[in-house]
Amino acid sequence: MEEENREVIAQVSETPAFSLKKGLWLNILLFVITLFSTFYIGISLSLNYLYPEVLAQNSQEGLNIDIFLDPQVLFLSFFYVAVLFGILLGHEFGHFLTCRYYKINATLPYFIPAPTLIGTMGAFIKIKSPITKKKQLFDIGIAGPLIGFILSIPALVYGLSLSKIAPPVIHEEASFFIFGEPLLMKIIGGMVLKDIPSDASIFLHPVAFAGWVGVLITSFNLFPVGQLDGGHVSYSLLGAKSRALSRFCLVAFVIMGAIFWIGWFIWALLISFLGMRHPRVMDEAIPLSPGRRFIGYVMILIFILSFIPDPIKGYSLFDVVRIFQF
Repeated sequence: MEEENREVIAQVSETPAFSLKKGLWLNILLFVITLFSTFYIGISLSLNYLYPEVLAQNSQEGLNIDIFLDPQVLFLSFFYVAVLFGILLGHEFGHFLTCRYYKINATLPYFIPAPTLIGTMGAFIKIKSPITKKKQLFDIGIAGPLIGFILSIPALVYGLSLSKIAPPVIHEEASFFIFGEPLLMKIIGGMVLKDIPSDASIFLHPVAFAGWVGVLITSFNLFPVGQLDGGHVSYSLLGAKSRALSRFCLVAFVIMGAIFWIGWFIWALLISFLGMRHPRVMDEAIPLSPGRRFIGYVMILIFILSFIPDPIKGYSLFDVVRIFQF
């Protein structure tokens, strides 16, 4: 233990003062590319929301190019991009500004573009100097998901209030993805959307979908594994005992990949690659203050409200195997 502390002290002595380097070309480039990729997905989301009947009727024939230039479609696409980036930037700047408060060297966010169902794989910052105190680790870990979660709530409330209830025939005639609902979305939906037939389909407003993405990213980051945000929180609360939680999560990812969504297998591989051990801090044996421990329990509640076992329904390992059998 003493040798490890000496190593940490040595690292601290070599750590440069906090600075924001001028070489931001990569951050800006990724930011711009991600804007385009999320706008591309925003068009698809806007079409699904505005013209579900048209999509159902033209799923095999293709769509007229004019529908993509509809001012409503373009406006909602920009709206989706603005809300989603607001949530993601809030999350990452929560980390960044907390690092800056503690004079810890960190980069501005790097966005990850991806023309997928969301338009991005999120964003991250790189912390370039060691975190040696438990309270710093805890504060940096909670700042991002806490802000992202708070910003996602009004997006869900507003977006769900504008979402459309469609008869089941539309869903049967077109191939739409069905997304899983976190507990938070079910609670808000129960208050905002009332008297919905059990067999009806809900076409989310793009803003509601941005809120859904924000909640999903919050839950992903709060898994108590390695150097994820949840890993920082669990290590701050439990110390070395948090390693057992990391191993449990790895097993849970494999089980959930088979039962709920095959994407959990990718998470299992990613976590295995990045490592499940958390770097130690100098004051590991010193417990957090009661106030921070209370906030830690709040973060557990936020994880429960945000968690989605099947983000995309019908794509478990068993479902995929059945598809290929036919």
